[in-house]
Amino acid sequence: MDAILKASLPKLREKLLEALQAVLPIAAIVLVLCFTIAPVSPSILLCFLLGAAMIVVGIMFFTLGAEMSMTPMGERVGAVITKSRKLPVILGIGFLLGFLITISEPDLQVLANQVPSIPNRTLILSVAAGVGLFLVFAFLRMLIGISLPKLLVLFYGMIFLLAAFVPKEFLAVAFDSGGVTTGPMTVPFIMALGVGVSSIRSDRHAGDDSFGLVALCSIGPILAVLVLGLLYPTEGAYVPVTIPEMQDSQDMILLFIRALPQYIEEVAIALAPIIVFFFLFNAIYIKLSKRQLISISIGLVFTYVGLVLFLTGVNVGFMPVGNYIGSRIGRLTYNWILLPIAMLIGYYIVKAEPAVHVLNKQVEELTAGSIPARAMELSLSIGVAVSLALAMIRVLTGISVMYFLVPGYVLALGLSFAAPKIFTSIAFDSGGVASGPMTATFLLPFAMGACEAIGGADRIVSDAFGVVAMVAMTPLITIQLLGVEYKIRKKREEKARSLIQDYIRDYADDDIIEL
Repeated sequence: MDAILKASLPKLREKLLEALQAVLPIAAIVLVLCFTIAPVSPSILLCFLLGAAMIVVGIMFFTLGAEMSMTPMGERVGAVITKSRKLPVILGIGFLLGFLITISEPDLQVLANQVPSIPNRTLILSVAAGVGLFLVFAFLRMLIGISLPKLLVLFYGMIFLLAAFVPKEFLAVAFDSGGVTTGPMTVPFIMALGVGVSSIRSDRHAGDDSFGLVALCSIGPILAVLVLGLLYPTEGAYVPVTIPEMQDSQDMILLFIRALPQYIEEVAIALAPIIVFFFLFNAIYIKLSKRQLISISIGLVFTYVGLVLFLTGVNVGFMPVGNYIGSRIGRLTYNWILLPIAMLIGYYIVKAEPAVHVLNKQVEELTAGSIPARAMELSLSIGVAVSLALAMIRVLTGISVMYFLVPGYVLALGLSFAAPKIFTSIAFDSGGVASGPMTATFLLPFAMGACEAIGGADRIVSDAFGVVAMVAMTPLITIQLLGVEYKIRKKREEKARSLIQDYIRDYADDDIIEL
């Protein structure tokens, strides 16, 4: 154990640097706003800074913990169930894993509280069943070799057909649910499952098919909430963000201390089903060595500590500040400034999503560097910046979310037939990954505060919600455009190589060639 802990210290320092690079730009933007056009009280500002510090430490522990535990757990389970070659076993375990990991996703509870017209338990169980069902579809696609673009066209066609009959109050929340439920718990494990399932295939498309699981799993929650919208045709509502008022620094610390037990319990409940499942599965089928089990156990502790600190930081420190700043800017006579500010925040905030680090690293490793993490990061940042601009246009004008989602998904699905397969799979995965807890707890309250200031509380459900859906949509386009550009560049290189080979072929072996 000591040797494993010592080996993890250099990695912790590396993860700390990554976390600082992700969070400091957001903190700097918020500080500039606080000292200029959106002043806040010193107590709220201190609350934000302490929250930012907790997020940095949380991301550091979570990303290392996910590498040490969630990734190897998912890969081994995926490989073992696929090797069994028993379709009922593969599909049954796939549904169980999708159901368990979704029901334990902390962000799902936040979503449930935002739709009080549907009982919390009904919503949570329906969404979890949706993810489990679509994880089964994802496994079938990988085993049979069905094209991902065709499935995406089919399922998104069903979504938009259902959306035509659902009350408008449910539309934004339904599309938000697809991004919210693929959060920091779900993404690392499901992505690793895909790698494990594809690892026993020897065909040339195995690497491409290792991605796409998150893409399909994001569809399940959207369909589940739309169906519930037909069964519970009542107006949605939202839980207002409370702005903490603190007299001194002691009150601020007490605010975080009081919140900690809630997230300690939430994350424990979230991790417990997966831990119990994996250790039982290991005892029966995998049988890892003692050293491997110790390494995974230490990784789970890191994951637990990281998620507790991260969720406490974003919910207690970031959420109130996001709402307050959005409200202050919305009251300005020049509130159009929401657009560039939201774009700037969106560009940097996606870098602070814990699951984004896992996705970028896995993409770089599985593509042997042909899709570098830096290119992925840039594409995601541009996509989220554009999505936030569109979301603020909705807040300012009240345009329905469907006027953005329908053409956006039509373009994304059209690009899926032009971009290389692996880029399409990664793009649709990244949509769910980019719209994680940072989006739900900073950008959504930011939009809610601005919307309430501009048009009143009545507009919040229809116009502020949908931010997560927009953040989930735009990376599908930007990453596939990156794929199209990569495809064109590759063709040019192949053509140039072919011309050189033709030129050289015209000469004898002993000829001197002047270049």
